[in-house]
Amino acid sequence: MKTMSMFSKKWKTSERKYEVLVERDVKIRMSDGVELNADIFRPKSDGKFPAIVSMNPYTTYQAEPIKPVPFGTFREGRDAGTLEAGDPNFYVRRGYAHIIVSIRGTGKSGGTFQFLSPREIQDVYEVIEWAAQQSWCNGNVGMFGASYFAWIQLFVAALNPPHLKCIFAPWAATDLYRDLMYHGGIMNIGFSTFPKFVIGFDCWPFSRQENWTRKKLGEEGLKKLINEVLQDEDIARQPVLVEILTNPDKNENQVALDIILHQLYDEYWEERTVKYENIKVPAYIGACWGTYGWHLPGTFRSWENLKVPKKMILCPPYYLDRPVYQLAYESLRWFDYWLKGIDTGIMDEPPIKIFVMNTGEWKEAYDWPLSETKWTPFFLHENGLLSEHEFWPGEGSTSFEDSPYRRESVEFYTPKLVDNIEVIGPIVLNIYASTTSTDIFWHANLLEIDPQGNKKVITRGWLRGSQRAIDPERSKPWAPYHPHTKREPLEPGKIYEFNIPIVPTAILFRAGSRIGLRISCVDDEPKTFFDYLAGNHIRRQHPARITIYHNAEYPSHLLLPITKGNIMGTFLSGGEIPPLSPELRR
Repeated sequence: MKTMSMFSKKWKTSERKYEVLVERDVKIRMSDGVELNADIFRPKSDGKFPAIVSMNPYTTYQAEPIKPVPFGTFREGRDAGTLEAGDPNFYVRRGYAHIIVSIRGTGKSGGTFQFLSPREIQDVYEVIEWAAQQSWCNGNVGMFGASYFAWIQLFVAALNPPHLKCIFAPWAATDLYRDLMYHGGIMNIGFSTFPKFVIGFDCWPFSRQENWTRKKLGEEGLKKLINEVLQDEDIARQPVLVEILTNPDKNENQVALDIILHQLYDEYWEERTVKYENIKVPAYIGACWGTYGWHLPGTFRSWENLKVPKKMILCPPYYLDRPVYQLAYESLRWFDYWLKGIDTGIMDEPPIKIFVMNTGEWKEAYDWPLSETKWTPFFLHENGLLSEHEFWPGEGSTSFEDSPYRRESVEFYTPKLVDNIEVIGPIVLNIYASTTSTDIFWHANLLEIDPQGNKKVITRGWLRGSQRAIDPERSKPWAPYHPHTKREPLEPGKIYEFNIPIVPTAILFRAGSRIGLRISCVDDEPKTFFDYLAGNHIRRQHPARITIYHNAEYPSHLLLPITKGNIMGTFLSGGEIPPLSPELRR
């Protein structure tokens, strides 16, 4: 007996029974006359089927017979990381049409690339409605894809196309300023130049870019703003940024130029932030723990703000192999339920799936943050101690240098743990500090130190000191919200409080290991492509001495979301019992 479907005793998914019909380079005309290029994969049948739409700015080779490779594979001038549309053959054989479309200005589509502009999102709306009207479609449309494919889903869902019934949008940044380009207000060079080196290169010569700032300010206004930004020494010391700023007419520099020029959260970024209040379609969201510097924060923002049927998956820290295929059956259960009306049981399960690092296991939940969370302050002490114990009399401060000549950092560690401590959820570093300069680029790294002393970064947080202001109406004790709409330079020598959100994580710190915190003003040297995308920020060029205060008056501490263990707290002794003293021997 052949059963080509996922099933349980109570449900099953659509069976694999159709041959695949492929139509290449289909032109879809937009309301302004621009034609978008699409590859359409659909069942070789006279029936009508739901459609799955995937929109992207990358190559037209999204759906070729390629064996999966790890994310970040780059060979012979091609980046496999952009293959994120999923496998059309999988869906088509199970009774779906899959439409993969190049957005305007990329691939073989007409128009100019405008990077998640309202016009680009309107195009997606029109593609969805076009698909619903085709003779082979039953009028139900969903969307699929990771990263850019996922970002664009949440944006168009806010427009509520009449025939869009659901989205499957894991690995989706939803606030492009905070999630990708300006972590904590600090420019991420890797992503700020992303349109130049990924979109421009991977689609070249087909990418045709448009500059938003030039249209708003005109040529003179653009030149004036460029000159102002070039006066910033922190920018002027980065050759790749200078090249973009001094060549504003190059096609491949247009979008990156916009990103560099808009260093505060303004109208440009407002257009590139999802309007959750308008979304009415069911949404499946998620990311992996390894993408804390790009997609992961948007996942939690989506969970908090979506008021629709929703599910969230938090995966092992490996992203997805390329082409994307790992979530095929999970997405099929989602599409079968919302596009075909098949009860696959997916909505009967807890809405959140969480992979807990160091356990190899998943857990399920109904709330985020988890209802059992105990936020526990771990105080920064002298001699690099990190402990729940409050301060001893006379404790003071720790200083380090941040300059082009010496990039120092400071670290704090718990004693060796005597029990397994599970940490799941959002983290905050609340510190009191001063500087001899007028700004600080805070980088906070949560570390795991194994019994042999090896250190591993688990997650990170960032904050530009001059953008430290928080919005009390939008902040929570475990999630400070920084508007990033203005800069307030620091007064040298003055002590300020800085509330640094650290991207949530889920890990079991095992007995014998230590929990660590590294504080610096620069990134670590990247070891993988993941590290590069999360950690390639501009650096302060003005030499500074930075002092972190940790005493009863200035109680700097790391707020950890403990969900299991740590019942008695950590032991300063590390649980080591000293040998019997000679005086007590008989």
